[in-house]
Amino acid sequence: MANMFSLSSDGQDPAELPDLNDPLMDHSEGQLFLNEAFKIIIEEVLCKGTDVKQKVCEWKEPEHLALLLDLELRAAGEPQQRLLQRVQDVAKYSIKTSHPRFFNQLFAGVDYHALAGRFLSEALNTNLYTYEVAPVFVLIETEVLRSLRQLVGWTEGDGIFCPGGSTCNMFAMNLARYRLFPEVKSQGLWAVPRLTIFTSAESHYSVKKGAAYLGIGTDNIVVVKVDEGGRLIPEDLEEKIELTKAQGAVPLLVSCTSGTTVRGAFDPLDRIADVCEKHTVWMHVDAAWGGSVLFSQQHRHLMKGVARANSVAWNPHKLLMAGLQCSALLLQDTTNLLKKCHSANATYLFQQDKFYDVNLDVGDKTVQCGRKDDCLKLWLMWKAVGSIGLAERVDKAFNLVRYLVEQMRKREGFHLLWEPEFLNVCFWFIPPSMRGKEGNADYQDRLANVAPVIKERMIKQGTMMVGYQPLGDKVNFFRMIVLSTLVSKEDMDFFLDEIERLGNDL
Repeated sequence: MANMFSLSSDGQDPAELPDLNDPLMDHSEGQLFLNEAFKIIIEEVLCKGTDVKQKVCEWKEPEHLALLLDLELRAAGEPQQRLLQRVQDVAKYSIKTSHPRFFNQLFAGVDYHALAGRFLSEALNTNLYTYEVAPVFVLIETEVLRSLRQLVGWTEGDGIFCPGGSTCNMFAMNLARYRLFPEVKSQGLWAVPRLTIFTSAESHYSVKKGAAYLGIGTDNIVVVKVDEGGRLIPEDLEEKIELTKAQGAVPLLVSCTSGTTVRGAFDPLDRIADVCEKHTVWMHVDAAWGGSVLFSQQHRHLMKGVARANSVAWNPHKLLMAGLQCSALLLQDTTNLLKKCHSANATYLFQQDKFYDVNLDVGDKTVQCGRKDDCLKLWLMWKAVGSIGLAERVDKAFNLVRYLVEQMRKREGFHLLWEPEFLNVCFWFIPPSMRGKEGNADYQDRLANVAPVIKERMIKQGTMMVGYQPLGDKVNFFRMIVLSTLVSKEDMDFFLDEIERLGNDL
């Protein structure tokens, strides 16, 4: 695998390569440096970084790491050998998110077809705003968005790739506001009444951030109650919409969640759609985490009713492993709302007298100017494994979660907080010294300290990574995320063994 990116260096030693500080260095010499850097990346990130025998991380305290990296930027450039050492250090001391035992976030693993797309995107270095500079990517994005919409259940619609699910959620709010009050684009907030947004108590924090950024205000986020599984309660939603109307405010948008960040809960979309249709409120589904269940015939029922939404946010860089970043905002709208809302009609870029169909200039659909071709990695991966292969990835992750929970129930000290609906396994580990002492006055305080201590130990030893957090009246608990295709049942067993090893003495 180390020869994967050979650029004809003829076995030349890195120390003998030309000095890149030379302003007259020609193009081929730069390629030689790139070749050596790629060899390091392949070895450190893609070979060692996916090997269970290697560490997930080489932890260093910030002060020590800063010295190792030699962060200072100097007036004069640095020699070839030193630059390659910096590449080596960055690779070595970064967290190996593709490692089979990285369970820390809602992204993990690596797909090599998608990775090839990421390398290709970086090498081509273009901007996805006009057909003339990104003809291939405009067509690819159009097709990928169409295929994603088809999985949602829409035969028509619109969409755009955005820099993350949070931006997708913000765009949805902006579109909902523009649809009701198009004058806001020119007149600003003076043109609109008080608007309210409804979302569950366990939705993503980006809903609040989006309301703040758009001038709607965080005080105008109405928090809807959730049931025992963390799912939004439609009856409470309707009551709060009615109350908002009675107070003279305008209900703008309901942000549902398919796969909440902590519990992995799926809001009941069909019942929420009934409420939204009754009150003519924009229904947005934040499916950044859970959207990929739509590939699976076994599990797509979790998003029953999604086709009734106005918009959907979906992050294929999560469960599908397309690689960061890959986030799509999908719309049922066919009135060109995206462009009407966001366009500035810059004449130096979006000329209307071009020699091709100017509808292919998609850049005015977004508030961005510079925009990466995030569609390519998903397209290449999808072409490689097909919809069937992507469905198998989803199903495998569910199977591994079932196995993990079965094994967890066989061991003393593991306490599930909720039966997993998705791929989030939330649990407490109770050390032997605390078992049977739930009635003690200091029990909750002691329990709250268990996960942070175990987390510190695992990171400093580099054996694995898993997240923890409190929620409501529940003190710190582990949130185990299973999604990477590299993960096996043996990794599930190791995970349980390691939690016990690191926490039994607490």
